[in-house]
Amino acid sequence: MVWEASLARNARDYAKGIDIAREGERPAALRIVLSGWAQKYKQLPDGRRQILALVLPGQACDLDLFTVARTDHSLAAVRRLTVAEIGRQEATALLRQCPNLAQLLCWGEIVTAAIQREWTINIGQRNAIERVAQLMCEIFARQQGIPAAGGGECDFLLTQWQLAEATGLTQVHVNRTVQELRRRCSVELRNLRLFIPDFAELADIAAFNANYLHLDETDLAVDRAAGLFGGIGRD
Repeated sequence: MVWEASLARNARDYAKGIDIAREGERPAALRIVLSGWAQKYKQLPDGRRQILALVLPGQACDLDLFTVARTDHSLAAVRRLTVAEIGRQEATALLRQCPNLAQLLCWGEIVTAAIQREWTINIGQRNAIERVAQLMCEIFARQQGIPAAGGGECDFLLTQWQLAEATGLTQVHVNRTVQELRRRCSVELRNLRLFIPDFAELADIAAFNANYLHLDETDLAVDRAAGLFGGIGRD
């Protein structure tokens, strides 16, 4: 199909830590993550950096191509990343040819904005253990949904340094917090995987409420996305 062919034709690989787009640049493409994770971030002149958002497979990095003259944040690969970079002319044509594409992209932006609001309260109001537990719950839920009972495992590609940049903590504080979560509810980070034996217990520590992810409202969007994205970039 047209969309799948466009993703495959425009796929590009990035190594860990490489910038895909930098703050202040003119948007050059509609970017869709095919495999791996991307991170949006801002950096102060002295080098301090804040991770603003994580973009997981199947998600658009942003719609800057259609909305702004220059980007207000940078985008980088968390680890090895494959992303489709679709130029303005082709992206505009695809929006005309794929009736569901605009709806999917807009829905994605709505959920992204909701996640951003949750990240704001996470850094502004939660303590260290709640912040890390919240982010773990979110990353798990975005990949696996909410388990009816027990827990499970999922990809977790962040280093402790990146986890610190995402939660506004120091690396030392994150290390201590991860150890405390391991002690309290047996959560483990191992080999780029997150293991949560009891999701409800971790969610209780974080005061996690998945409403902002709109998981129950995305069934139709997910079905349509599956048809659009197919198996491109998946292992």
